[in-house]
Amino acid sequence: MCSCKDREQDPQTTSEFVGPIIVGAGPSGLAASACLSEHGVPSLILEKSDCIASLWQHRTYDRLKLHLPKWYCELPLWGFPEHFPKYPTKHQFISYMEAYASHFSIKPNFEQNVAKAEFDPTLGFWRVQTQKSQYLSRWLIVATGENAEPFVPDIVGLDKFNGSVVHSSKYKSGSDFRNQRVLVVGGGNSGMEVSLDLRRHNATPYMVVRNTVHVLPREMFGFSTFGIAMSLLKWLPLNMVDKLLLAMANLLLGSTDHLGLRRPKTGPIELKNITGKTPVLDVGALSHIKSGKIKVMPSVKEITKTGAKFMDGQKKEFDSIILATGYRSNVPSWLKSEFFTKEGMPRTQFPDGWKGENGLYTVGFSRRGLLGTACEAIKIAKDIADQWGAINDLSEISVIPNSSHLEKSQAT
Repeated sequence: MCSCKDREQDPQTTSEFVGPIIVGAGPSGLAASACLSEHGVPSLILEKSDCIASLWQHRTYDRLKLHLPKWYCELPLWGFPEHFPKYPTKHQFISYMEAYASHFSIKPNFEQNVAKAEFDPTLGFWRVQTQKSQYLSRWLIVATGENAEPFVPDIVGLDKFNGSVVHSSKYKSGSDFRNQRVLVVGGGNSGMEVSLDLRRHNATPYMVVRNTVHVLPREMFGFSTFGIAMSLLKWLPLNMVDKLLLAMANLLLGSTDHLGLRRPKTGPIELKNITGKTPVLDVGALSHIKSGKIKVMPSVKEITKTGAKFMDGQKKEFDSIILATGYRSNVPSWLKSEFFTKEGMPRTQFPDGWKGENGLYTVGFSRRGLLGTACEAIKIAKDIADQWGAINDLSEISVIPNSSHLEKSQAT
């Protein structure tokens, strides 16, 4: 199956009833569609870009690999090929999602940017409006995820900088920055890996770490740190697991405070559950920080024409700036529902945030990665399938309401 749009789709202007409407053709949307199909429930995916998993295809750097072993990142019902390595590359993960879509005959409607979606209480259906069409459905599944749009913070003077400024979503390789002094704003997984990649291409990265951060080894004694944590949580309370992880991290990595990487008071797993802030899983950057080849800097006070001033009084000159400042949800820009906060996250906390009111569902917002996505997709499909089976007259799903009824509902 070709993942990207290879032909022009006919413009559609009529409203129509379908099965569940899924907004987003990333891993979350594909998982929801596949699980629904297993229950015999058809779905329609609306995707604003021209391909599936556009974040992975267009907004990730070349050296990216999954941070977790592949068995924690599989979508429901169909796993990774056995020959894939423990930590698949970006390109391997994309090929897996393409094969997944082909296996379940998932064919999203590409270049359908949802401008507005709201529940129509008169009809009892969701109205989903794109630039080409209006769709009506009993069920709306929000699958755009936590990381839909790049986040660019307000930094004083950023617009005055004479060099290049790029968000990490546009960063591909350190080869574009060879021999440059580069300011990397952000000390999470992306900031660490971008800095490491820059260093491997003979650039000199200065990484701004504004807040506290947990740095853990990706593996401990040959086993995935995440896997160890998941196993321990089956037997021990969360605070005890966090203490054990930190004890082992200190043993393997040593203290990071003197490097400018101060640990939060809250443990790594608890912090992830509460705030969604993921611990850094080190894949080599820490050794370069210890050797001074990657320099950790405090918060930026101001960007100048040629560099930056820092909160501790230091001044440095840079050739380029990379904003490894993450992503955020775009749901508030198009969904009219009180179920989501202004930050674009479900108000209802895990594990119940997957289901709202009036047939509204969310997948990929649990802050528990692809493993959480898989669990949510399975729950959503089962819940909708139960309702689908309870509808005796299936014609009411596919029949377009008469025009007078539709016009009346639009007027309200």
